[in-house]
Amino acid sequence: MIVPHYRDLSGLALCLSALGRQSYPKDRFEVIVADNVSPEGPAAVAEVIAERARLVVVPEKGAGPARNGGVTASSGDVLAFIDSDCVAEPSWIEEGVKALESFDFVGGRVRVLVADPARVTPVEAFERVFAFDFKTYIERKGFTGAGNLFCPRPLFDRAGGFKTGVSEDVEWSRRAQAAGFSLGYAPLAVVGHPARRSWTELVSKWKRINAETWGLSAGGPARRLRWVLRTLLLPASAVVHAAKVIASPELSSVGQRVGAIAVLFRIRFWRFGDSFRLLFSNP
Repeated sequence: MIVPHYRDLSGLALCLSALGRQSYPKDRFEVIVADNVSPEGPAAVAEVIAERARLVVVPEKGAGPARNGGVTASSGDVLAFIDSDCVAEPSWIEEGVKALESFDFVGGRVRVLVADPARVTPVEAFERVFAFDFKTYIERKGFTGAGNLFCPRPLFDRAGGFKTGVSEDVEWSRRAQAAGFSLGYAPLAVVGHPARRSWTELVSKWKRINAETWGLSAGGPARRLRWVLRTLLLPASAVVHAAKVIASPELSSVGQRVGAIAVLFRIRFWRFGDSFRLLFSNP
């Protein structure tokens, strides 16, 4: 198991506790925490880890390089990636490994967790509907997120490591498929990921995603035109996706649905402006 980590000791503690409760035999997997030089220092990270994992420090910044460093330090025939703020369900490893019998590499399901189910913020409600939809990512968009990913080591060695400055999981998935490997969805390999709670957290997330997506899209006139057309569709997409909020089983009240729709329109218009900012600031 490869766990990239940066400055989230409480999340890491929960992640490692969940990995310690796996149904998969404990003598058949190892856990590598690849720390990206957290400011708390390696001693503090090692204290949280205790005997539950092996710590490696990866100086190159970014989740991609941290994952690559974890792979280099690992020895298993199958690589499983999970983020340090995720909580794996007990059968996560077992189901992910089983899914590799049908596909060359797989991504699992991600459940969006809220801090207090009785007081769901509008941003959390939005995230519960739209965040971490790995089924859509895999089956419609052709990539899996790296926070719930299983692949054999020979596949990773052939495809190469994660890159930086782009949406590394999108780029890596495309590269692996271009090399002839098949991608599949493993719905029973489940991890929980906390929702963003505030507008500031949501904008920070989308600012990073927009910049990384631009890194994949930037190039000649044809790519820039596709970026413009994609951007122009963002406001209209909010109208279409409002129906998804209304029908979503993830929300339990009218207030949650109204809050999620308000955030949906607000973030789509924010992305509209930020996408044109990226276009005009990178002539």
